[in-house]
Amino acid sequence: MHVDVREVDVLVVGAGAAGLFAAIHAGRAGARVLALDGAKTLGAKILVAGGGRCNVTHHAVDEKAYAGSSPNAIKNVLRRYGVAETVKFFEAYGVELKREDTGKLFPTTDDARTILNALLQAARDAGVEIQHPKRVTAIEREADGGFIVRGDWGTVRTRRVVLATGGKALPKSGSDGAGYEFARALGHTVTDHVHRELVPLILPGTHPLRALSGLTLPATLSLRAASGKVLKEFTNSLLCTHFGLSGPCALDISRYWRAAVIEDSGAGLFANFIAGEREDTLDAKLLASRAANAPAFLREFVPERLARALCEIAAIDPATSLRQLTRDQRKALARAACGLPLSVEGDRGFTYAEVTMGGVPLSEVKLDTMESRVCPGLHLAGEILDVDGRIGGFNFQWAWATGFLAGGAAGDSAQIRLNP
Repeated sequence: MHVDVREVDVLVVGAGAAGLFAAIHAGRAGARVLALDGAKTLGAKILVAGGGRCNVTHHAVDEKAYAGSSPNAIKNVLRRYGVAETVKFFEAYGVELKREDTGKLFPTTDDARTILNALLQAARDAGVEIQHPKRVTAIEREADGGFIVRGDWGTVRTRRVVLATGGKALPKSGSDGAGYEFARALGHTVTDHVHRELVPLILPGTHPLRALSGLTLPATLSLRAASGKVLKEFTNSLLCTHFGLSGPCALDISRYWRAAVIEDSGAGLFANFIAGEREDTLDAKLLASRAANAPAFLREFVPERLARALCEIAAIDPATSLRQLTRDQRKALARAACGLPLSVEGDRGFTYAEVTMGGVPLSEVKLDTMESRVCPGLHLAGEILDVDGRIGGFNFQWAWATGFLAGGAAGDSAQIRLNP
């Protein structure tokens, strides 16, 4: 039976942030571009980012905000397409960005659809064809260097492939890890561990902090080695929930907590709810304080609900006079407030994660084009690579930078082959 095979210059697998950006820049290079996405809702991750407002990037982006592959490799990619270029791109489509106190850049409309609409308009202007839901099930390399891409929708032959499938985070958006299998089938490796990152943390069911659901406050979370050495630390807004901890502070530390679990290093997670204080300095203030009791003292620093929870954790009767507290009780209270051990049981999984930790190592791609070193003609962009950033727009900036490099290079190369 004869099967019609369509031909294009560049096929982009995945039409999320990185995929759309790659398709746009491949189209601008003059290539015939087809972008395929398996999700029913196009740009689902864009639409839910930043609470539905989409934090497009951060005002100050450098390699220190990322983990995974080597910092130098990440730096080399980011410097080729930075924040200024991102702002200029969206300005060209009438999207004005505003910088908030956190350093995050949002559209002034506070509506993520503004960002998605700009990307889709840019894709139309570049002549990109986007089809969804059309899930890719196989990518095969041909002897002449081209590729055959298949799905239950049919078959496409293409000169270049941009793999921008995402990782495994937020699977309802279409990111189910299939991209890793495509990469492996085409000769790539994937890191031994592929885990969720920027994900809420689960505390034991009886933990007093779980009873404070809805409480938000600034806090410091520290990952400490068994020796007590601080391995990683974040200070930001922390949200207590019915299952444990969320908010920027918990999401940022989640990656490093997970890495410590994988390594079985004996490291532990600790919380400090009082900025600028340590256990010893707070103990000294407790000793010198004239407050009536522990809750009254703690209310100078933290909300009432948390003050009472800290008393519970320290096994102190809230009604007990502060002067009647023993040395051990004071130290227990200071530890609960400034060095609380968090017996994290796990995280909420890929369904609630914002990004994936792990992927294809950057050492396997050419950093100036994001072209595979093991499969010429294949380019990789976005979350499928072993790079993950902090919360705050950093992962979007990675998507824009790698999408720009992969798409532009794929489009240029397709043109060279068209016009030898």
